[in-house]
Amino acid sequence: MSEDFSEFTDWTGSVDGLEGLEDRDFELSVEEVEERTSTEFLGPCGSCTDCSIGSQPIGGDLENIESDQDLVEIAFKSGRTGFYINETGGTLHAGERVILGAERGTDLGIVSTVGEEVKSKRRSRGLAGQPMRKVARVANEDELKKLDDNRKIEAEAMLVFREKSLRHNLEMKLVEVEYQFDRSRITFYFTAESRVDFRSLVRDLASVYKTRIELRQIGARDEAKKIGAIGVCGMKVCCSAWMSQLKRVTLDHARSQNLSLNPTRLAGACGRLKCCILFEAQHYIDEVEGLPPVNSKVVTQKGEGYIEKIDVMRDLVYLRYPATGVLDTLTMKEMRSISTQNH
Repeated sequence: MSEDFSEFTDWTGSVDGLEGLEDRDFELSVEEVEERTSTEFLGPCGSCTDCSIGSQPIGGDLENIESDQDLVEIAFKSGRTGFYINETGGTLHAGERVILGAERGTDLGIVSTVGEEVKSKRRSRGLAGQPMRKVARVANEDELKKLDDNRKIEAEAMLVFREKSLRHNLEMKLVEVEYQFDRSRITFYFTAESRVDFRSLVRDLASVYKTRIELRQIGARDEAKKIGAIGVCGMKVCCSAWMSQLKRVTLDHARSQNLSLNPTRLAGACGRLKCCILFEAQHYIDEVEGLPPVNSKVVTQKGEGYIEKIDVMRDLVYLRYPATGVLDTLTMKEMRSISTQNH
């Protein structure tokens, strides 16, 4: 029975303005919490967005020491995933349900990715060469029925959890319940505004389910990933639809794209900065490379001016001449040439 909860909790303090939207601490997804410890993980340096958006694979230059292994990625309830070695003796296909080794006992999951894509994902996350558990066999009909029974127990467990947390006066919001296939562990994922002493609650739950109980406090982004939502674009939120890893988003990513720093427009369904702010951030950073920053003094044939705005989408730099008050525009290529001459 475990009474530990994740060190990687979300910051949900009440702060007015934009600071309330920004991640104070680097958030890890549930699968990352299981794979890494706090001493093993180093968050992004913040000097670029490559590691944040995954455009530059971490450890991508490592030799593929797993090239001879048959690896698969397995998906579990609510988007939790993991990498496993296929030792079934046959070829696995996406969508198949399989029995595999867990931390303690066995579990059942669905094959989500096969082939070289799995190895590429592991290299991009710096996991190449790290140990993996094994897929034992394809699940049979009796095992699939047991999985359905477990789902019913999970639904009942949500009601039991809420009743007992209220009895103990604990301010906790239950997000998800996951019952390991062999029923050796039941995990409750919850959010809270601060750390919660739930030891007495764990004892109560253990007396009901007679198995190992785990309570995990997750962040707002993980909650959105598990529950799912519709974004302002009208589509399912990216974290739930296709993102396998949750990334840190900061106001610097918004500023690099000259986005309006409006909390209502920058916030996603989770109440944090939208993940999609990351998607074009590196492009903007690359485009302004070699250009003087905003408010820099530049000398042209028309005199001394100051850069007022850089519009990447229109490929224009707005230059203000204080002596005349004239606002002029130059292409980014022209501005790079002038900047080189000034230096």
